[in-house]
Amino acid sequence: MTSPTDESVVTADPARRVLLVWDAPNLDMGLGSILGGRPTAAHRPRFDALGRWLLEFTAALEDGASDPDVRFEPEATVFTNIAPGTADVVRPWVEALRNVGYAVFAKPKVDDDSDVDDDMLDHIDVRRYSPGLGGLVVASADGQAFREPLEEIAATGVPVKVLGFREHAAWALASPTLDFVDLEDISGVFREPLPRVSLDALPDEGAWLQPFRPLSSLLSSRA
Repeated sequence: MTSPTDESVVTADPARRVLLVWDAPNLDMGLGSILGGRPTAAHRPRFDALGRWLLEFTAALEDGASDPDVRFEPEATVFTNIAPGTADVVRPWVEALRNVGYAVFAKPKVDDDSDVDDDMLDHIDVRRYSPGLGGLVVASADGQAFREPLEEIAATGVPVKVLGFREHAAWALASPTLDFVDLEDISGVFREPLPRVSLDALPDEGAWLQPFRPLSSLLSSRA
């Protein structure tokens, strides 16, 4: 009979996750507002470059861990909505993400309550306790949904980064416990510089700031 301490039954603790969650609807809207329309191939984020950044961040956390026996493992998931009739258009993008190494959580977009924020928070909460977080990266500009829970996690000592565009992330920039990283500052994420406009540094001839959503969305909101 073997005892609980027998070497044959001792298993290593699972690796702590360095979790990246990407809020596709929110970041697509933010990128569209910067570009003034749909992104071209040159201005679509490259998830392979983002994945390499996550691998480097994970390695740095593991190297700096106080316990040399603790392992860190990266995990990345893109959360997205699928509007009716768009599955064939979105499918190649979803397959490309999965091919790079990302999981994808896809949810039908049927009304204004179909957002993926709660699904992202649920996923973070699950990973927080099983197997545990070594680091957390949230790519979203939605401070209303994420600031409080992210600051709560950061207060426990877990390094928390927020990815996004500085124009839309005042909440993260102002937080004393969250580390904000502008997506354009990550090497290779964009093939060409984004045509960014800052209200603090407008060109002399002025600049157009496009709406985040069409006026017609007011009709669906009322319904």
